[in-house]
Amino acid sequence: MVFFSRFGQALVFLLIKSNEHLLFQSFYQLFTPLFYIGPACFYLYITCFIDNKTRLSPKDWLHFTPFLFAVIHVLPWNHTSTTDWDMIIRQINERGQMFISKENGLFPAYFYYLGRPLLLLVYLSLSWYAVMKSKFRLKENAGLMDTRWIFFALNAATFFQLIAFLQLATRSIPYANMMIVMLNCAVLISIIVFVIHNPRMFYGYLFVSVNLDKRTEGNEATSLSDNSAFSGAPEVEFPTTDTGPVEKPGGKTSMDKKINLLPEQLASYPEIMKSYMEQEKPYLQKEFQIVDMAKALGIPVHHCSFIVNNFIGKNFRDWINSYRVRHFLNEYPLLCGKMTIEAIAYDAGFKSLSTFYNAFRKETGVLPKSYFSEQNAS
Repeated sequence: MVFFSRFGQALVFLLIKSNEHLLFQSFYQLFTPLFYIGPACFYLYITCFIDNKTRLSPKDWLHFTPFLFAVIHVLPWNHTSTTDWDMIIRQINERGQMFISKENGLFPAYFYYLGRPLLLLVYLSLSWYAVMKSKFRLKENAGLMDTRWIFFALNAATFFQLIAFLQLATRSIPYANMMIVMLNCAVLISIIVFVIHNPRMFYGYLFVSVNLDKRTEGNEATSLSDNSAFSGAPEVEFPTTDTGPVEKPGGKTSMDKKINLLPEQLASYPEIMKSYMEQEKPYLQKEFQIVDMAKALGIPVHHCSFIVNNFIGKNFRDWINSYRVRHFLNEYPLLCGKMTIEAIAYDAGFKSLSTFYNAFRKETGVLPKSYFSEQNAS
């Protein structure tokens, strides 16, 4: 939603500059609700990231109230046909898109020129407060990369949001808009250069997972969460596939693709992963994925997948379903008089009955009714 909001601002600007005024009116009203939801979404991203939440609580949904009011504001009520769009275009050119004092919807003009800036400042302040309040807990629980990412995202968002206030303050200065555009471009180029030199920061956040295990700084502290532990030991390479070589153009096979794991990692990762599953019981969450386990343990996703496939001997889905079946078998004798088989299965983390029955048969060889009939007979 944040990205769509920024895209809407850029599109509105381009439509004005290209004199597509009819399209401008439609897209301006279409994207206006997103301008009210962007700051709230960014704040919720920050807080959910800090608290390691994957779902919004009922209380969190209250943050979308301004968005609902904005939708009502831009609905095609009868009086909107009198909107002075030429004045709105002129004000956008002079002040930017945030400080339009001309009425453009159901509510009075201050709903826009006071509501949007106030909403932005409030949520930016709340985001900074949430990060600074949890700074030490974030470093302790999330790890170095997570901490660097959240501060980087917060600083970048703060700059690009507050630049609109600079445009308003300098509107009487000649060529101020051009200088602000150049400043935006310069900062954006700096961010791109920074990303190129710090790809590890974006691992698991925006970019596709890649192998970043090789150390890039000789004096960097070793830590499991930074994926650079156990320095000084020789690296051991293992193939990433267990289905045999696949012929590729040029005579190469899929076995040529290697994954670097150190002996200490090979020895510790399986136990760490099993201990996490048995003690924390994350498999009880229906939406639990391998990326969630990787983030919780500070182990790269492709390392987790390799360990599960090659050392545990199952794919990740079958592995977590085996824990769910085991949990079901432990709970069923206690709950069978109060709950149905299906209800207990749902509590064990299964999302559907078909998944439960397939997993149960794969683990026990029979369906639940046959299994318990054999148990009772014996």
